[in-house]
Amino acid sequence: VQLQASGGGLVQAGGSLRLSCTNSKRTISNNGVGWFRQAPKKERELVAAISWNGYNAYYADSAKGRFTISRDNAKSTVYLQMNSLKSEDTAVYSCAAGRGSLVSTKESDYNYWGQGTQVTVSS
Repeated sequence: VQLQASGGGLVQAGGSLRLSCTNSKRTISNNGVGWFRQAPKKERELVAAISWNGYNAYYADSAKGRFTISRDNAKSTVYLQMNSLKSEDTAVYSCAAGRGSLVSTKESDYNYWGQGTQVTVSS
């Protein structure tokens, strides 16, 4: 299973981007999904995660109040709306589908990964 992440780009500080995560060959509608990011010389970190039905979500402290994770199961797509972007949000963002249907903050619970999309925030 290969997920596709898209929507990254170059944006000025304070701007917004919406990332999309989808898989055209296999539905992820029954899986919890997480958005991760990895900046140069830093470890990968979980930014946000959502349960299969969208009822539960997790946000890293750095994302709270600025990012919103959502999903459209009819389209088998999970979104990450990022507002008020900062230079420290610059990273490669990847999505991953979990083994289960619930929200998980453990990277080991995610076994289907996408290739990542670059987000660059200029100050």
